[in-house]
Amino acid sequence: MGFSGRMVSVWRFYVDGFRNMTWGKPLWYLIILKLVILFAVLRVFFFQPVLAGKTDEEKSSHVGTELAVRAADAE
Repeated sequence: MGFSGRMVSVWRFYVDGFRNMTWGKPLWYLIILKLVILFAVLRVFFFQPVLAGKTDEEKSSHVGTELAVRAADAE
């Protein structure tokens, strides 16, 4: 059995196991829902698009300034 045959058998193993779950399936759905909500909230509130709408020159100036400020803070 080659590499692709092994990958197919591993895939079938996981799919079959997921199909036969009783209480695990709702838990997986909750985990996925929680991750989606978590990353959406983090994206909206903590990772603002600082460089959006700026020219290349403004972007490079902003990045250079941030690097210099953070390097000075580290010392």
